[in-house]
Amino acid sequence: MNSPNQNSSRIDYGLILILLMMFITSCIAIYSAQTTGQYGSNFVMKQIFYYIVGIVIVFVVVRFDSDQLMGVSWYLYGLGIMMLAFLIVAPSSIAPVINGAKSWYQIPGFSLQPSEFIKVFLILTLSRVLIIHHQKNPVKTIQSDLWLLVKLGLVTMFPLLLVMQQPDLGTSLVFLSILLGMIFVSGITWRILLPLFGSAIVSAAGILYMVLWHPLILEKYLGVKQYQFGRIYSWLDPYTYESSTGFHLTRSLLAIGSGQTMGKGFGYREVYLPESHTDFIFSIIGEEYGFIGASIVVSLFFLLIYHITKLALGTKIPYYTYMCAGVIAMITFHAFQNIGMTIGLLPITGIPLPFISYGGSSLMGNMFAISLIFSITFNERHYMFSSDD
Repeated sequence: MNSPNQNSSRIDYGLILILLMMFITSCIAIYSAQTTGQYGSNFVMKQIFYYIVGIVIVFVVVRFDSDQLMGVSWYLYGLGIMMLAFLIVAPSSIAPVINGAKSWYQIPGFSLQPSEFIKVFLILTLSRVLIIHHQKNPVKTIQSDLWLLVKLGLVTMFPLLLVMQQPDLGTSLVFLSILLGMIFVSGITWRILLPLFGSAIVSAAGILYMVLWHPLILEKYLGVKQYQFGRIYSWLDPYTYESSTGFHLTRSLLAIGSGQTMGKGFGYREVYLPESHTDFIFSIIGEEYGFIGASIVVSLFFLLIYHITKLALGTKIPYYTYMCAGVIAMITFHAFQNIGMTIGLLPITGIPLPFISYGGSSLMGNMFAISLIFSITFNERHYMFSSDD
């Protein structure tokens, strides 16, 4: 029987503190976003409800150890693939097209974006693929590393292609970031990775060139949508497209810039920015709390990533290490992309700011991911004095 002290030591209080600060930040920022009177719903209360649901998810998932997580990974992956596939053929009464994308299941009083959960299912499955591969191939060769790369790519390809059919470019990029993060820690030789990453950089530069100078070719042969071109054009020259695709970016830049160093204070918003409680929540923080407030939010994400990295380096279970790498890649890309798009550093992709932006599916998906991190401290104590040490 575990003593109270032993049970207490299995709780990650540092991670709880970071999430608590993000929760407070989220509620304050969302409350400020509603002061324009644009919205009729109380998004703060809904966000609190989603956090409570997220806490329930943590309490359930945290009790799964590494072996159990590996055991359910393929089942969750299969469930996710089915949810994405059915979303494509589902009638509009169940899966309506919202903002040009068919990404949500919607029933009266409830909506669900399955891709937010499939990100986590993908992390669990890729981690299992890595573990099983290394067990079967204790001696690394070029051939075995290439085969591992193919397996990781195939597992990622199926949900990626289904999400692109919605279409949802932002989530597709998140899948790719998770894949790259897992490849980075997979142990694959750099003789393979350097040419691979080099080719990816050259391809990205080539695509950008085609977008700027030959967009019709991409539209005809790759199925790139016209609105996706507009996001690139408005990113490079937002004020030329201020009345259309560049509207959100120019307003975001104005809001953050007007906050200056200390900000205007809680509730003192002057720049109108639609949908600011979701993708552009960082603009609210920048305007009301200035450079100082924005820096605090960025610091919270640095603390979160540092905390997960520390756990990944300290764990003795390889599955947890790979799992942490996937969660780090997912959260880092989300935060970097969201903050980057609000300040004009990156194109707008509609990716929310983890744990801060309003959104039920996004928040619950992120809490699912963070519950995996809680499970490391909660379960690894059982292995501390095992014979493997």
